[in-house]
Amino acid sequence: MNHNRRNFIRKGVGIAAALSAGRAVAGPLVTEETLLHNRRQKELVRDAGMLMSEAYFDGFNQHKIALCRQMDVLGAVGGINPKMVGLNAINPWELEVVQAVKNAWDNEGLKLTVIEGPPALGDKTKLGLEGRDEEIANFITFMHNLQKVGIDTICYNWMPAIGWYRTDNAKRGRGGALVTAFDNDAIKDLPPTQYGVVSKEQLWKTLEYFLKAVVPEAEKAGIKLAMHPDDPQVDQIRGISRIMTTVDNFKRMLDIYPSPSNGITMCQGNFSLMGADIPTIVRDFGKRKAIHFIHFRNVRGGKFKFEETFHDEGQIDMYEAMKAYYEIGFKGAIRPDHVPTMAEDSNSFPGYSTIGTLYANGYIRGLMESVTKQKM
Repeated sequence: MNHNRRNFIRKGVGIAAALSAGRAVAGPLVTEETLLHNRRQKELVRDAGMLMSEAYFDGFNQHKIALCRQMDVLGAVGGINPKMVGLNAINPWELEVVQAVKNAWDNEGLKLTVIEGPPALGDKTKLGLEGRDEEIANFITFMHNLQKVGIDTICYNWMPAIGWYRTDNAKRGRGGALVTAFDNDAIKDLPPTQYGVVSKEQLWKTLEYFLKAVVPEAEKAGIKLAMHPDDPQVDQIRGISRIMTTVDNFKRMLDIYPSPSNGITMCQGNFSLMGADIPTIVRDFGKRKAIHFIHFRNVRGGKFKFEETFHDEGQIDMYEAMKAYYEIGFKGAIRPDHVPTMAEDSNSFPGYSTIGTLYANGYIRGLMESVTKQKM
């Protein structure tokens, strides 16, 4: 009995000594460096390593800002508008404006990392009109000023004269929520704009001119240019052709000037309406390191007739999409896009309902946690 007791005590002392030395009883040494590495690994998988963000096209919306801080969605996406910071008479691409806007977001506790709808990129550049070289020069100035304040991504498009377009901004969706919708039959016979007929080839020429002038400067500034698909992806609206309408056309765009700075906004809804399988093209473009920014949304239909949906009810497999982003190691900004307007919320800005945004962010974070744990 005493012999057994002495052996038990001796074993207990040995175990305690091993633990105090940082060793598992029958395993390798657990050093402070290992523990720090493990903590960092856990930090890296927060939100699957991505920056959850929200769009603020209506400026400093204090209600939305407060909700996003509470949700720990701390990335901000928006424009650069001098009026936001009381600098009405100054060009938006100048450093004073860019710095003031960045500082204002910092003061709100949010990180502005993506500019959508950049200034100094308008119809003169996209249509090849007189004055485009000045516009491009101002755009280059804008990129370098963004670099100075720590903003690295610009989401832009190649839709002159007519941009984002819907034929119904208040269609009844699930449970009576309001969604945006498009039906090409409603607009196919509308007359041309003041620019007349603009061919696809003309737009490819102006895009090539722009990329060859701008991408080298983007490389110097460390800026990622993220081309957004045409929305909708029909061949033309009122005589203005559309070219960013297929996966192959995006590959053609990337091949005009291959560069880490020349990339895309993976707007899932639009690529799905092109007929693409989202997880497949995410992995395809991910191999090229071409995805710089994500619009995470869902849709139902095809490019000639479709409607937006809640994130959990459209035609995209959202779990598989999120898994693909995680597998390619995407670390940039991701935001919900075009959410339904829910009960008792305002539809004054269709697609950006505050309550719909809350639902979408919760859904996105749940997917992120799911794909992260699935890999553990």
